[in-house]
Amino acid sequence: MILKSTIISLQGYLILLYLKCMRIAMFSDCYYPRVNGVVVSVYSFVQELVNRGHVVKVITVEYPDDYEFNQNSNCSAGIIDHPNFSLNRLCSKEIIFSKEDRLVRLKQWHILKGILDEFQPDILHINSEWLVGYFGAMYAHHRRVPCIFTFHTLWEDYIQNYAPILREKISKKIGRDIVKFYLKTANHILAPTPQTAQTVRKYGIDTPVELLPTGIPDSMFKVDILDVEKMKDVVFSRFPQLKDRKILLFAGRVAKEKNIPFLLPVLQRVNQLLEAASAGEPKQRAALLVAGDGNFMQELKELVAQQGLSQDVFFLGYVDRNDLSSLYHVADVFTFPSKTETQGLVTVEAMAAGLPVVAIGEMGTMDVMQGDNGGFMVPEDVEVFSQKVYQLLTDDSLYQEKSQEGRTWSCRWGMSALTDRLEAAYATCIADHHAGKKTGGSELDKALSATTVLTIIGLGYIFG
Repeated sequence: MILKSTIISLQGYLILLYLKCMRIAMFSDCYYPRVNGVVVSVYSFVQELVNRGHVVKVITVEYPDDYEFNQNSNCSAGIIDHPNFSLNRLCSKEIIFSKEDRLVRLKQWHILKGILDEFQPDILHINSEWLVGYFGAMYAHHRRVPCIFTFHTLWEDYIQNYAPILREKISKKIGRDIVKFYLKTANHILAPTPQTAQTVRKYGIDTPVELLPTGIPDSMFKVDILDVEKMKDVVFSRFPQLKDRKILLFAGRVAKEKNIPFLLPVLQRVNQLLEAASAGEPKQRAALLVAGDGNFMQELKELVAQQGLSQDVFFLGYVDRNDLSSLYHVADVFTFPSKTETQGLVTVEAMAAGLPVVAIGEMGTMDVMQGDNGGFMVPEDVEVFSQKVYQLLTDDSLYQEKSQEGRTWSCRWGMSALTDRLEAAYATCIADHHAGKKTGGSELDKALSATTVLTIIGLGYIFG
């Protein structure tokens, strides 16, 4: 009887928490004007949460006025015009091994404690593993506030992109140890993909895990014909050569780990196939349009020139996320070669616009597409990738089938439904914390893991 009444009271408590206005502190070591998957995730969920009446404070780094990767309206894009939203940026410095990123100054810890003590959060949501994330974990420990962690990045597979001088075995261990600290500190874990959820268990962590991908805004599912026409004007006025071409689109950060050079021989092979099929008819040609910017841009342009593709590859630069849905309607096929995605959210966005996708089926892309849904998921093979692009460009029936399939498949990632699940995860996390449930590691485990995090941060300061 006592057990039954305890369960009922806990259920009642969860319902009350779910319905009330929560005060949520979001921690992220990157935010606008920086653009990546973590930034998009944080911004998208925060926007939904404040519109539902929750009070959200984003804690992130400060970027300099002359930030190299600031694009167009990017620097104000993270501001949400709502009384429930606030943004605190902490003084930071450049990191030598990642020019796009910043490292918060250690003395900001005392400033942050004052900010959070005044805010009085019900829950802390950590979205990154560097010093802002570490401050969040420390505040959760010192003030005994429930803490939820989103496992955005598989650092054991990713960290070598930032520190290529390290042996793979060493970089993987560092990546694992960094993430383990946060997995052991959190009361609850959010995993964007099944792969990351499985990794939590592989690391020996038994903390509750909720599978929660980042969603895409409901606006992505709507087509504004006028906006599409405006985007066509922008693209074709800048690149009139594209008017009679089949457009292969890549959208995302222009970074080495995105594997964009793979698309250059793909483009060449697709054009060979199109030329061979156009016997006696006007030749069709494809072009690659790259939408995005990043620290690999100059090197990529040099590769394009070296391979004689300057008249076939075009660089649009940064495109505001609000304009991406229109850009997808200008292209013919979305080509995505990245092998290091946690989610590969742009593939879902392309599908929502009815743009068929050809992508390398690894990591997050594999979790999102789950086969040939909305296009084709292929190995890292130029010929196979090229043949699938060619099929979509030349088979109208197949194209329409994949276009409609993608629209249907992408509905799983609607932001509204996923925010319902996030609210429920917050409520469960708070309830578990108040019920005295332990996090996934002993104090000794956490201390040992924390030494790795602090060592990496220290190196960032030494070489910053």
